[in-house]
Amino acid sequence: MKRRDRLFAILSGLLTITIASAPSENWPGWRGPRGDGTSLEANVPIQWTPEKAVWKVALPGRGHASPTVWGERLFTVTAMEETKERVLLCLDRNTGAIVWRQTVVTGPLQKLHRENSYASATPATDGKRVYVVFRVGDDIFVAAHDFVTGEPIWKIQPGTHKGEWGFSNEPVLYNGKVFIDGDSKGDSFLVALNCETGETVWRKDRPNMGISYSAPFIRELAGRVQMIQCGDRRVVSFDPETGQELWEVEGPSQEFVATPVYSEKTGLIYVSSSWPKTIIYAIRPDGRGNVTQTHVVWSDTKGAPYVPSMMAVDKYLITMNRSGVVYCFDAATGDVYWTEKLGRHHASPVLINGRVALINDDGQVNIIKPGAQFERVFQTELGESCYASPAISEGQVFVRGFEHLFCFGKRTP
Repeated sequence: MKRRDRLFAILSGLLTITIASAPSENWPGWRGPRGDGTSLEANVPIQWTPEKAVWKVALPGRGHASPTVWGERLFTVTAMEETKERVLLCLDRNTGAIVWRQTVVTGPLQKLHRENSYASATPATDGKRVYVVFRVGDDIFVAAHDFVTGEPIWKIQPGTHKGEWGFSNEPVLYNGKVFIDGDSKGDSFLVALNCETGETVWRKDRPNMGISYSAPFIRELAGRVQMIQCGDRRVVSFDPETGQELWEVEGPSQEFVATPVYSEKTGLIYVSSSWPKTIIYAIRPDGRGNVTQTHVVWSDTKGAPYVPSMMAVDKYLITMNRSGVVYCFDAATGDVYWTEKLGRHHASPVLINGRVALINDDGQVNIIKPGAQFERVFQTELGESCYASPAISEGQVFVRGFEHLFCFGKRTP
């Protein structure tokens, strides 16, 4: 064998090992295992043609919550508006058949924005229990159900939520705790609950009464585990074990929807406010105390998202503004590489094999390659509207539209 051929064989073998060893992952909650929409799997399809779906099922009721996937099970929530039930659904991930359904709570329907639903908070699971959060009237209910049977384990009411736009605050899990954000126009709070019992581990009252639908983002940053939370009219870093505040940035506005993201490339955290001003802040996470004047590296108003979270990949930051324009920023400087009109988005993007998948409100899927120029790899139509974000697990993609739940791709455990 010639030296060139031997080298090619070695490189091909290494590539095969790398692809084969790419991890299969569960998708345990909002924005996946890292809370940022990224998948580490290699064999995930990017062509989501509805006619080639593995299965497609209609779900009862109505809701915009995203799917959660763990092993053989898929979870989401829905609302039966006629009976005022908020329901947790467990589906077989191989067929889409409903394994069990449990009514979590029944009660008054809260005030609601026309683009929201009564079941918009994505459930979370640790493989033992499934955690859900609903607003009933003005009361927040948090519940844990058995992973296998769906039987209720505990249910508590940690506080209230005031505001005319409804509710969509996801539970976030970390180290035996479930975190719930209760920022609203009334009595506001941030609470950590024991996953097994529902008992309060720590609680922070939030005095500034600013609505937030932004899920806490937990990551080791600047040598310490931090929980970044947008709410209370500021951005705050907490120690998730104790609730101690590490640093804060005032503002940049009153209300938040998008979940923060982090770039390994730049070492920056990116947040976006929603109302009355939409502003992106790029923040260094190594501060102490009030770092508003010292740690905001750059900001932008034109490309700031109102609802969907952002995607940080390599040296790029991908965002979708309220006018339906997708922005690609230099994540380090805030300079704009390109913009492209792709329609309004509620669903947040996911990263698959280095490609960013976007689903706009009309159900149009755009797969783009991050880079200095706009490059679309694939485009298709789901055939129905979509506000929920995709879930990725073991080589498959699960997408919830207004009417159906889709499964794309061959399972590769």
